[in-house]
Amino acid sequence: MAWGFSATVLLLLLLVVEGGGGVDCMEVVRSRRALQRKHHLRSRAESGATILELRHHSSGKKSREDEDDDVAGFLSSDAARVSSLQRRVAGWSTEEDDDKASVPVSSGARLRTLNYVAAVGLGGGGGDDATVIVDTASELTWVQCAPCASCHDQQDPLFDPASSPSYAVLPCNSSSCDALRLAAATGSPSCDASSSDSSCSYTLSYRDGSYSQGVLARDKLSLAGEVIDGFVFGCGTSNQGPFGGTSGLMGLGRSKLSLISQTMDQFGGFFSYCLPLKESGSSGSLVLGDDTTVYRNSTPIVYTSMVSDPLQGPFYFVNLTGIAVGGQEVESSGFSDGKVIVDSGTIITTLVPSVYNAVKAEFLSQFAEYPRAPGYSILDTCFNLTGFREVQIPSLKFVFDGNVEVEVDSSGVLFSSDSSQVCLALASLKSDYETSIIGNYQQKNLRVIFDTLGSQIGFAQETCDYI
Repeated sequence: MAWGFSATVLLLLLLVVEGGGGVDCMEVVRSRRALQRKHHLRSRAESGATILELRHHSSGKKSREDEDDDVAGFLSSDAARVSSLQRRVAGWSTEEDDDKASVPVSSGARLRTLNYVAAVGLGGGGGDDATVIVDTASELTWVQCAPCASCHDQQDPLFDPASSPSYAVLPCNSSSCDALRLAAATGSPSCDASSSDSSCSYTLSYRDGSYSQGVLARDKLSLAGEVIDGFVFGCGTSNQGPFGGTSGLMGLGRSKLSLISQTMDQFGGFFSYCLPLKESGSSGSLVLGDDTTVYRNSTPIVYTSMVSDPLQGPFYFVNLTGIAVGGQEVESSGFSDGKVIVDSGTIITTLVPSVYNAVKAEFLSQFAEYPRAPGYSILDTCFNLTGFREVQIPSLKFVFDGNVEVEVDSSGVLFSSDSSQVCLALASLKSDYETSIIGNYQQKNLRVIFDTLGSQIGFAQETCDYI
């Protein structure tokens, strides 16, 4: 599709390594400049996009106990995120509310997160790197800022507003502060809107106890040479939560302050990603803009409509109309109201109980020859596969509105701590009144396309290995 300007493509290479103990984990890059110095990175042009190649660092060894604690912690944090999203869906406010760029991206296991991260430049004093989680359910990009009263540990240096001549705090009577104020469930600016001198202070808080507090500001955002002037973000001076060692979040959600909305003129509200298998040497991409020629999909793109919902907040909703296990369609009353969130920041797909129980029953029927094992964190359908040389894994397919069928990569069906505890990589919500979430673990090796102006989401099979 054409937006009346040359397509702008942002390719974010996602670098991954294989974690120990059978759990797929990811590694982080210290910074763009440090990585370039150490590995002599090469860039190449492809269909109007610039691609920066990345290589991984070696990771330190951990004990089995430490690895198990880390993974259990990841899943517990994932469950807390799911609970937070449920609250935000239920309580969201009803008020209205041929450039090239390439940045280094890596995975985040060494940053204590299984989410995907990107290194972006922030500030007019040279563009300090900030490693941020790529999150389609966040409405605001925020980073930790100096001086920080209370910050979680991060790998990169804190962003120092004093070092950037283009940094400016937004006043309380600004339109951006108004936009954040409307997002009452997650952003509550506290200031005197009648005063032009009052800074727009914000608090982003979540049910799991995590939060970011600071001021709303604007500065230059650099995406590998593509500079976005006056980018609005949160400059957090008090931040705590399961953000690992990252600098903060990149908000790609549906809101007035997200990266997607703020770059509408450049990218047309169109972006996609391909999340790689978490194995050594694997990589993926995030593309901003509508140039589909840079994709490497092996199947045609099929689109399903986004669900129009006045309470949608920053989320991307579609209708899940069915699930097939091993080619067998499961039956559930939960598909009659199958609105789900497609989210890059949630790890494990969580389903309403009526749907999950039907999927679980069919999977157990087809996997009956393998002995059961105790549950693992949020995963309750587990098996002991010790001693088995071959395991036949039933396929898993999601069906969305419009008969759009999406096959889950085989690596996204099972989650393992080790061979004695291999679990179905799906979890159940507490109530059918909650909203199912399609997590990133089931989106691997898929090209997922978000067309916000066309109000549709596309899917295609793609091997996410660009190196």
